Amino acid sequence: MEHYISTYERWCRKEDLEPELKQELQEIAGDPEAIRDRFYKNLEFGTAGMRGLMGAGTHRMNIYMVRRTTQGLANYILRQGTARQGVVIAWDSRRHSKDFALEAALVLANNGIKAFIFKEITATPLLSYAIRALNTTAGIVITASHNPKEYNGYKLYWSDGGQLTHRIADEMTTDINGIVDALEVLRLPCHEAEAQSLLQWLGDGILKDYLWDIKQTVLNPEVLKQYAAGCRIVYTPFHGTGLVPVREALAQAGFTDVHVVEAQAAPDPEFPTVQYPNPEDPKAFAMAFELAGRIGADLVLGTDPDADRLGAAVKDAEDVYCLLTGNQIGALMIDYILQSRARTGRLPEHGVIVKTIVTSSLGAAIASSYGVGCIDVLTGFKYIGEKIKEFEDSQAHDFLFGYEESNGFLIHSFVRDKDSVQAALLMAEMAAACKSRGICLLERLDELFRTYGYYKEDQISFSFEGIEGQEKIARIMSRFRDRDPGIFSGLDAVRVKDYWLETEDDLRTGVLKKTELPKADVIHVTLADGSWIAIRPSGTEPKLKIYMSVKADSAGAASEKLEDLEAMIKKTIE
Repeated sequence: MEHYISTYERWCRKEDLEPELKQELQEIAGDPEAIRDRFYKNLEFGTAGMRGLMGAGTHRMNIYMVRRTTQGLANYILRQGTARQGVVIAWDSRRHSKDFALEAALVLANNGIKAFIFKEITATPLLSYAIRALNTTAGIVITASHNPKEYNGYKLYWSDGGQLTHRIADEMTTDINGIVDALEVLRLPCHEAEAQSLLQWLGDGILKDYLWDIKQTVLNPEVLKQYAAGCRIVYTPFHGTGLVPVREALAQAGFTDVHVVEAQAAPDPEFPTVQYPNPEDPKAFAMAFELAGRIGADLVLGTDPDADRLGAAVKDAEDVYCLLTGNQIGALMIDYILQSRARTGRLPEHGVIVKTIVTSSLGAAIASSYGVGCIDVLTGFKYIGEKIKEFEDSQAHDFLFGYEESNGFLIHSFVRDKDSVQAALLMAEMAAACKSRGICLLERLDELFRTYGYYKEDQISFSFEGIEGQEKIARIMSRFRDRDPGIFSGLDAVRVKDYWLETEDDLRTGVLKKTELPKADVIHVTLADGSWIAIRPSGTEPKLKIYMSVKADSAGAASEKLEDLEAMIKKTIE
């Protein structure tokens, strides 16, 4: 008998199995493929934790897999001797998020580890902030970020407020994998956990402290005094957690002309007005753009459901709202931060920005013009948070900004993950500063292109569901890794970095050296004209992601070059 069949049968025999899950198991009885899909393996940690479809099975998000993961966390904490510090837990607006958060808290309590749990839905950056504010040993946030409504997830953070480093994640994975049967993990009843002070509900005190620190991040207060009130902003939280912190952060900085998309303001696990609550997707902004056009907004902002990522749009020359890419927002932010710091003499000697290897090189070019270094890290904001901790310990650099192309930004390190609240306030300040010059953010972006070159990027995602999909992704990665002529004959490649094999191969000289970043399933190919592509499997979704970047002397030439590269890649993969 296949192992997944026996696991399925064991779940079916559990008398007190959650009724919703028991019904799902009954519905797939006699369907080996459906059973296999749900039980062929356990959900695993990727670049951002554990994330998957909600439902019954070891390969689904449910209370039993949450209990299993939390017991692994508890075992690790007990081995480290840091149980006394406790764990803080946050949750977003998705189905079962509060249930999963409470389940995690009660498993920790059963192990004698105190859990601090937010009473209300909470933005992910606030969880990172709370870890340091409460001095806990770890943090958990229940969220699936911008995934469709059928998904949920479990992200783990360590005592510095950042996501788990590779070393801790690997050690903890061993502890999690040591939990053989998720159905047998014990939890303390809620009333007992509260009575023993092992469960403490958090009010809005952490939020107030966080907003106070946010208020101090303004770079040019004199600009806001004159122009903030006259800057008209449309904002949408996409039915998620961002409404209160973003609106409050803007209000306390003087942005009083803020219009919320009412149909998307209330938390709603069904996300009824959007197909995907993703701030990178122009379609998700349809309602915001309609409102912005009606009132003549200067800036449109949107945060994903757990409010760690930000999308922003401004009007173009034809009065059409144009959604900026994460790369463009990051470049504008770097320019504004460094320009403001240089003007006021606050640019440190050893300042650096940190970006991922799949993020545009425009930001690095801007930083270089200010004498500021740029450090590349692997995909995933956890690596940016890890660098901040490294800088604190070594005193080698001063962190000035961190970002990734997928709309994740961090300006100040009192949070150690991407923070859309900080980013929203900075975007608003930048819009006000442009208004003071009589231009808009798009015009400032064009000034940067004229100065540094026209950079253009894109990303293609190929979805491959189920176990067959995972096998197909592995085959495609192997073709790139093996330099399949069917792929590489169309690429004028000059350098290949394989972060899994930890090799950097200069195809012109034949020199082979070791990569400096941690091992990861990513292949980065540089072309003769300076363009590049990077390919990697998603760590949290059943997708293969391919990133592309080009640079040219004009916007038209950059677009044409990118279209040609994209067409070739699509033909190869499809």
